Amino acid sequence: MMVEKVETSDELTTEETGDTTTPELRPQSPYDLPGDWYVIHSYSGYENKVKANMETRVTSMHLEDRIFEVHIPMEDVVEFKGGKKVTVPKKVFPGYLLVRMSLDDDSWYAVRNTPGVTGFVGNNNQKPTPLSRREVERFLGVQKEEEKSGPRFKPAWEVGEQVRVATGPFADFNGIIEDINLDQSKVVVLVNIFGRDTPVELGFDDIQKN
Repeated sequence: MMVEKVETSDELTTEETGDTTTPELRPQSPYDLPGDWYVIHSYSGYENKVKANMETRVTSMHLEDRIFEVHIPMEDVVEFKGGKKVTVPKKVFPGYLLVRMSLDDDSWYAVRNTPGVTGFVGNNNQKPTPLSRREVERFLGVQKEEEKSGPRFKPAWEVGEQVRVATGPFADFNGIIEDINLDQSKVVVLVNIFGRDTPVELGFDDIQKN
């Protein structure tokens, strides 16, 4: 007598379990998206125009299946303007753009001949080399949760630069910046007092460019 084999499954349907929760999707790395990432060079200050030109070119040449994305790496930078801290977006690599694409003769030609593009980076008269996973995730700002922080502060001065003290007992004295402490928003300025260079700790608001 033959016994019919019945297959069973350990997986239960949503109706059987009553579980209607949607599984959480992990953030996808831009490196895992279709195509490879390449760096192209453009005239500095024309990055946005080049991006718009290339996107228009991709559509007109029907290359959407080979050129997927044009990206200008940006970061938030804190600057002092008029004595106040302001957060402004800045280009991470002025004069450079990232392009995610499947490289062939047509896509290479379309990118290379976009107005404002001066060439691929790292091609050496051959096919350009795509970025590695580490480079892509660094350039596109992919960070672990514990590594994330607020906007990066970009001081208006550098160590060794001469500045003028604007407030306090040393107001109108000139001095040389010896150290910059970004965490505490303070600088150490060497101020000449009675013929001697004396280190004075000041806040960012207390000094001005000469």
